[in-house]
Amino acid sequence: MSNLTLLGSAAKEAAAFLATADTESKNHALEAIHAALLTHKSEILAANAQDVENACAKGMAPSMIDRLALTDARIEAIAAAVLKVAALPDPIGEELSRSTMYNGIEIRKVRVPLGVIGIIYEARPNVTVDAAVLCLKSGNAAFLRGGSETIHSNIALEGIMREALASVGFPKACITLLHDTDRAVAREMMCLRDYIDVLIPRGGAGLIRSVVENASVPVIETGVGNCHVYVDASADLEMAANIILNAKAQRVSVCNAAETLLVHRDVAEAFLPMAKAALDTKHVELRCCPAAKAILGEAVKAATEEDYATEFLDYILAVRVVDDLDAAIAHIRRYSTHHSEAIITRDMAAAERFCNAIDAAALYINASTRFTDGEEFGFGAEIGISTQKTHARGPMGLRELCSYKYILRGDGQVRG
Repeated sequence: MSNLTLLGSAAKEAAAFLATADTESKNHALEAIHAALLTHKSEILAANAQDVENACAKGMAPSMIDRLALTDARIEAIAAAVLKVAALPDPIGEELSRSTMYNGIEIRKVRVPLGVIGIIYEARPNVTVDAAVLCLKSGNAAFLRGGSETIHSNIALEGIMREALASVGFPKACITLLHDTDRAVAREMMCLRDYIDVLIPRGGAGLIRSVVENASVPVIETGVGNCHVYVDASADLEMAANIILNAKAQRVSVCNAAETLLVHRDVAEAFLPMAKAALDTKHVELRCCPAAKAILGEAVKAATEEDYATEFLDYILAVRVVDDLDAAIAHIRRYSTHHSEAIITRDMAAAERFCNAIDAAALYINASTRFTDGEEFGFGAEIGISTQKTHARGPMGLRELCSYKYILRGDGQVRG
């Protein structure tokens, strides 16, 4: 057996253990992980410093280094999130429905773990902990492959969490991290159908496309976020300026940040200078259509069609003036990645038409797209934002990491 197969086999055995673990013991394991992360904070920071140093040497963009870097406060927040997961209701065993067949057999539909969940992700070490503890609480073994940029941080986090599991009698293989970040190993992981039950890619468009195209394990697609904010003719313009500033610049390196601003022609001349003044406070570069550039002048750049299709993950915003709501809908339908889309309007009929016409995991009326997040939705930490239409959509918390089965109870019935 290859090393990857051995790891997969151990994870499968750990998943069988977790499937029968009760809520109290799972929460005890999570509490042990929480304590261990805080106890070994200096070890985590030392490993992360090595990753940050390597990233800087390779010329990684500052916004991406921000994703990678850990601090005392960030580690404490990661550890606190573990306790939040422990405090959430256990989804396993939840009865979803109950009915009785014509012949008296009782049918119960109950929530069960998926089994072994493989997660392939990029430069965010917090995902290592979030994924591990969400899988554990939902009765699943976590099989993780992070990016090479975070390998030292991830190895430190994995070792700390595995030792914490062992201290409370749980198999270490409940959490498995691939230490080899070679792409060939990742491709081999994508085909471990005998051991991995579902695969979740979490990262940029290239990573997600690679997993979808190469995996034989079933895949849940998570979200590239080319998110839009549309300012309608009836919008409260001050509200709209505050929302686009937050949606774009509150944190630029995340998938729910806005990447394109669409503005109704009737309010463009009044609104665009307001929006620019707000975005200038965060030094956001605007890439504008000819109509928007005519209003804002030489202080902005001309947009290309590629700009409207780009998830910048940076202090860059594409801008387009549109004739009406229908034109905004048409633009979003063309370029949307089905993540999060927003309309700013006082016209609730327009808002309803927008929400009916746009296909996205989350639709916002008069609010920032930045709320598409498991924590903000009250789900606790999330495994990612699903942009697909099957099984799970939007923030994927504990319930989305489960399947279900039917349990039938009879009294001697046979089928004639």
